[in-house]
Amino acid sequence: MQFISYEDADSKLNWIETADAIEAGHRLEKAQIGDLLLSKDDRSLLSRAAWIDGVGIALKSVTVCPDNGLRNPPLPSVQGAMLIFSSDDGSLKAIVDGPLVTKWKTAGDSVLGARILARPDAKSYLVVGAGTVAKSLFQAYRDVFPELDTFTVWNRSSARAESLAKELESEGFNVNVADDLAVAASNADIISSATLSKEPVLKGEWITPGTHVDLIGAYRPDMREADDELIKKASIFVDARETTIGEIGELIIPMSSGVISEVDVLSDFRDLCNGGVGRQSSDEITLFKNGGGAHLDLMTGIMIVEKMKI
Repeated sequence: MQFISYEDADSKLNWIETADAIEAGHRLEKAQIGDLLLSKDDRSLLSRAAWIDGVGIALKSVTVCPDNGLRNPPLPSVQGAMLIFSSDDGSLKAIVDGPLVTKWKTAGDSVLGARILARPDAKSYLVVGAGTVAKSLFQAYRDVFPELDTFTVWNRSSARAESLAKELESEGFNVNVADDLAVAASNADIISSATLSKEPVLKGEWITPGTHVDLIGAYRPDMREADDELIKKASIFVDARETTIGEIGELIIPMSSGVISEVDVLSDFRDLCNGGVGRQSSDEITLFKNGGGAHLDLMTGIMIVEKMKI
């Protein structure tokens, strides 16, 4: 049985291989998945399981405590681990650091969505939020979209955005810190939103034709990042229908009020990675909801395990 820590594996991974692994995983047998979410106030325990015969079985359990950064000393906001079992005999094959899998799965999921749906001539990229996920988003998008030449971050706390921009300087980024989200959003070709907001932070009136919007943060039924106007005017895609429709506020809330219905979700990765239709025109607004299901954890975890055997 193999134990893989964050420190062991993180520097050996790359974003193109991660996106490729997730895309390839969706060409295999469809995963059986199951989720358990327990919450108290803003704290959550999220356990996700997936099974793909011939690939493996995975169970990832993580805690999400948004205020951990304010502790003295600060703690990571996401902590946990993933167990990977053989789908053949059920034996435990590996224990993989949970935040390692979450980091590479989350940004890999989003950047694959953008690789399929965003305009290939995209030049400008905006990240809304400056938390744990934001840094890996900048890294992933730069690697997968080498033509990007403008990087911007907006955060409710400008000090946190400034800190992230400064941190990314050592990796060769020149990240602009936006004061006005409306202006920044209207000038971006690709927008990733990674907040823990329960109220929309992105408004449809700001989003210009041709933009690709990547929504990451909302993972509970009471959370959303896009307002009704944006949801209505965009072509909607998700990573998996079964982990987003009826599960995540980004879709539950506008569906319950009649703004959209299930038929407005055009495709998921199961469709898109097997020849399904994505973007239809250069002026279409595409919206991708990253639900981050357990099957994605399994695909990413298996990639990590295989990489560490090399």
